[in-house]
Order: sequence, then structure tokens, then C-alpha cells
Amino acid sequence: MQATAYTYDPDSRSGQVLLDDGTPVPFDAAAFDAGGLRLLRPGQRVRIETEGAAGAGEGLRITLVTLQTL
Repeated sequence: MQATAYTYDPDSRSGQVLLDDGTPVPFDAAAFDAGGLRLLRPGQRVRIETEGAAGAGEGLRITLVTLQTL
């Protein structure tokens, strides 16, 4: 699934992405670390892997965040 980086805190290595429908979904340090990233800037397109319900973003948990590559 693709999303756009919305917020990122380098100290906690956590933040939020916006799904394509505009729904913000948080990610934690474990999801950030799983992608092997060092930095994330708001506005970057990312690829995410998730667990849970994909409805309105509630119950959706991000397990991996990495940069979107073509």
C-alpha cells in the first residue's frame, strides 16, 4: 500500500502517514526501523505494510515503512 509521509519525529522514530483518502495513520519506531530508513521527510511517498482493518484507518497498524521506488 502507498501513502504520503505526514509527520516524523527523529527522536522517537515515529510519526504518521496519510493514506490516499486523507486518513492519517500513525507508525511506531518498530515499523520505521523495519524499513531500514534513516530519515523521513513530510511529503515523501512511502510504501507501507499493515495489519488489521483497512476501513477508515481505525484498527490499522503499520508494520513497515519504506520509501516508494519505481
